[in-house]
Amino acid sequence: MSERKVLTKYYPPDFDPSKITRTKKAPGPPGPKVQTVRLMAPFSMKCLACGEYIYKGRKFNARKETTDEKYMGITIIRFYIRCTRCSAEITFKTDPKGMDYTCERGAKRNFEPWRTGDGENKDMETEEEMLDRLEAEEAAQGGAMEQLEAKVVDAKREMDIADALDEIRTRNARIQRAEGKGEVDAALQIAEDKRRQAEEEKRMVELADAEEARKAFAKGTEIEGDAVERKDSGANGMAATISFSGEEATAAMPPPTFKKVVKKKKDFSAGLGIKKKASLV
Repeated sequence: MSERKVLTKYYPPDFDPSKITRTKKAPGPPGPKVQTVRLMAPFSMKCLACGEYIYKGRKFNARKETTDEKYMGITIIRFYIRCTRCSAEITFKTDPKGMDYTCERGAKRNFEPWRTGDGENKDMETEEEMLDRLEAEEAAQGGAMEQLEAKVVDAKREMDIADALDEIRTRNARIQRAEGKGEVDAALQIAEDKRRQAEEEKRMVELADAEEARKAFAKGTEIEGDAVERKDSGANGMAATISFSGEEATAAMPPPTFKKVVKKKKDFSAGLGIKKKASLV
């Protein structure tokens, strides 16, 4: 398979290209140039031979024919297709003037956009009519621009009015808040006065209680002083007696000794019911 991938071929030394015989191509069919193409139906149609409905977008293998007709330098092309049911030939061609397709023979369009509401055909507009229509559209567009500018001006005016109203509302709200603040300050002042009055009354009550307590303590102190004087007069002799008796107790007590004393063990045998035998010795 490697000989199929060569890029050059071998030419012998005695090769003469002038000796190669060339055959002439067979002459094509006379008439316009025709070629096979793949296309879709540009509009919905009904076959006149069998009544088959062909919807828009149905794919066909068609023959494309370039005609000698032209519109403003645009070549008009004709297409040949066959019905999907009876194979009858259907022909339609391009329409550059109406930017559409025209059905010539073999079928009938189901919808024709150039028809009016009463079913009459509308004549195609001429170049002059087209120019007049374009001028009218430009004039209408100019009027539309003026209307748009007027709308912009009106919108700006409405925005200014809305801003002014918002500023007025803000100022009124500020004034109302200031008035409400004055009322709040007055209420706070009244509450502060009441609180001070309550504190003053409480302080006066505390002072009265303190004065009564002071008087009561002074009277109690006088009574306690008299009792203390009487107690002191009787306590002097008792203190001498207590001191004397203490000296006698100190003299009568033996001096402390630090000799170790062995305690006698208790006999728990009697508690347990054990009788101890008498010693024979």
